Amino acid sequence: MICARRLALLAALLLAASSGPARANEYTKPNVRAVTAFVRIDPAEPRRQLAPALAVLRAARSEFAKQGYPVQTLRVVTQPLAELVSGRSDADVLALLNELDGLAAQDGFVINVGPAMLRDADDPRAMRLLAQGLSSLERISGSSIIADATGIQRRVIRESAALLRYVTDHSPGSRGNFNFTAMAMMQPYGPFFPGTYHVGAGKQFSVGFESANVVQQVFAHTRGDGDAAAKELAAQLTIHAKAAAAVGQQVAAATSWTFMGLDSSPAPLADVSIGAAIESYTGARFGSSGTLSAALAITTAVRSLPVKLVGYSGLMLPVMEDKVLARRWAEDAFDIDSVLAYSAVCGTGLDTVPLPGDISEEQLARIFGDVAALASKWSKPLSARLLPMKGKRPGEQTDFSGEYLFNTKLRALP
Repeated sequence: MICARRLALLAALLLAASSGPARANEYTKPNVRAVTAFVRIDPAEPRRQLAPALAVLRAARSEFAKQGYPVQTLRVVTQPLAELVSGRSDADVLALLNELDGLAAQDGFVINVGPAMLRDADDPRAMRLLAQGLSSLERISGSSIIADATGIQRRVIRESAALLRYVTDHSPGSRGNFNFTAMAMMQPYGPFFPGTYHVGAGKQFSVGFESANVVQQVFAHTRGDGDAAAKELAAQLTIHAKAAAAVGQQVAAATSWTFMGLDSSPAPLADVSIGAAIESYTGARFGSSGTLSAALAITTAVRSLPVKLVGYSGLMLPVMEDKVLARRWAEDAFDIDSVLAYSAVCGTGLDTVPLPGDISEEQLARIFGDVAALASKWSKPLSARLLPMKGKRPGEQTDFSGEYLFNTKLRALP
């Protein structure tokens, strides 16, 4: 139960956290992209565990709103599908996915069923069931783990490529691929979908901002001065990070759920563009010399924040979720290898990367393998959310619909 008295007693935390330097008034507050709860459901009665999770998420949304931070999405992560399939028939698992999708639509949240495979020894049946679910359900997302502390998971890579090939061919407009990612060296409890999971008892939550606007505005104010930009960016992001931590601590104290932390990645969306921010920093087109330096400067700032960090906490470069990045991709300003190079110092991997529809499983597996190799070499969290489009060839435009993806030109694979 949410205790109003305890919330009131802890309100001073928020006041202290939200009061920063006077210059904070020069900048626009970021939206909260996601408040994400982690639960362990009973497949026979999932609503029973989802109800208290939604109460916690809504309490957090209310507290953020009081501080002037709109919350865009409420999200729930269950135990991995790799666990949920155990002892259940294919029909039962697909019925559960349908039920979860319906509950999410009814109650206004999105849901992630975690990795269908966490390691090579896992039953690949879960991957095939996830492929079917992603091909028909809109509010379900999932993942696989292609590298962890034990090494690169080669079988998982092959199964991830097969899943992506199936979803490309069977989901309307190949849109189901948007809800799948292959993760490497990722720790649990990140707030951003689809690259998140947990394997514990549940009753935790985390937060992620859409703070590319802060990066944009800081770099516009400090154009040409790299040291000043990095220092000012860290200062401004710290203001919002402390506010998020205070909300998290307040809600945790009132609900007995555990606040796991903040993913400090400055997530972009549309005109809230990390590509535009980097161009302000370098004075050149994204992909030009200097882009790598800007990427490192941003990541250095976001990882310096004095709060508990989870998830990627790096630079997000989602090609089709950022208007400037989508435009530069169409202009051949950068490519998959460029993003992997940036990821070596800062990034979160390959995100919403458009691909021709005839890409083979072998080609997809090679891309996943490159991401796994880079993540494993540097022990850093990376993922690959790839978007092949059925029937589309290099040189043609993508035709994804919806408010979160911006169409661009398909490129030939190297």
